[in-house]
Amino acid sequence: MSASAKLPPFDAADPLGIDDLLEPEDLAVRDTVRTWAADRVLPYVADWYEKGELPGIRDLARELGSIGALGMSLTGYGCAGASAVQYGLACLELEAADSGIRSLVSVQGSLAMYAIHRFGSEEQKLQWLPRMAAGEVIGCFGLTEPDHGSDPASMRTRAKRDGEDWVLNGRKMWITNGSVAGVAVVWAQTEEGIRGFVVPTDSPGFSAPEIKHKWSLRASVTSELVLDDVRLPATAVLPEVTGLRGPLSCLSHARYGIVWGAMGAARSSFEAALDYARSREQFGRPIGGFQLTQAKLADMAVELHKGILLAHHLGRRMDAGRLRPEQVSFGKLNNVREAIEICRTARTILGANGISLEYPVMRHATNLESVLTYEGTVEMHQLVLGKALTGLDAFR
Repeated sequence: MSASAKLPPFDAADPLGIDDLLEPEDLAVRDTVRTWAADRVLPYVADWYEKGELPGIRDLARELGSIGALGMSLTGYGCAGASAVQYGLACLELEAADSGIRSLVSVQGSLAMYAIHRFGSEEQKLQWLPRMAAGEVIGCFGLTEPDHGSDPASMRTRAKRDGEDWVLNGRKMWITNGSVAGVAVVWAQTEEGIRGFVVPTDSPGFSAPEIKHKWSLRASVTSELVLDDVRLPATAVLPEVTGLRGPLSCLSHARYGIVWGAMGAARSSFEAALDYARSREQFGRPIGGFQLTQAKLADMAVELHKGILLAHHLGRRMDAGRLRPEQVSFGKLNNVREAIEICRTARTILGANGISLEYPVMRHATNLESVLTYEGTVEMHQLVLGKALTGLDAFR
């Protein structure tokens, strides 16, 4: 740089200049999702959260489909074919509004649609994916069970052959979208190993009672799946995978979205704290002028933008076909932990106001307590990385 060259001004919203790494198409995706969330979620989400409901979820799904946010990184069948980075930016903006909205999109696209897209038959893809991409059909993903969360290999849900049909029995727990889904991707033990099944939710014997009394992800539909002698044709099984490789690859894709999404919740909380620190006066001046508050804000900004850089790096690796599951674990472990810490620090800057739903901080903090443990607990991701680092398997 020549001595006469002028440096760009410091941008408190983008202190590292990460936007310089984004293409115009990336920025357009981000702006579209940010505008939708600002119009359709932010004015209402505190009320949804307080009441513990997500009204109009089917309308929201259709709107998300209309902007290409459902299954957006998949190609064909009405899907947008967006890059991994663009999908990540969408997740960040959705979770900046609320983790429940990002969960709706993540379960729809990265779990249910991804499973059908990657492992389904052409008939299954044509039957379900275009309508799911449009938000006309909501999907859910049944893996976790009441007694088997981190150990899906021990699942008790069973599928047995009966002539040409399959008969499913079992329970799944903590299933996002379950009570409003038109189709469920359900994983079950069979004599051949774990298999995935595409289950229309109007099948006799299938029910999905909604789980109430949650103190996290309250603006989200969470359900139990009950399968009592659900009879399915042979064409319901996902033909291209047997074993845990199927559901775990879906989870890896969804976890990637969480790496970005967690930074959205963190950004929203940081921005609330920064705005508050500039305007809240104590001892005759804004609290942002005190050293301890500035130290908090600086540390929060460092971890927030380091996390976004990490997410961007993983996105580029995914787009290049070089992203490993261990690297996704690295991202989820770091970014969710740091996002929670940013929310907690933001709460201290807001003081008592930090617990009010007039501000987003406590809502994000409690949501992230769920994000911390779903799709792989902290301990599971630590052990994934520990095995990769040492070559020794602590899961056994």
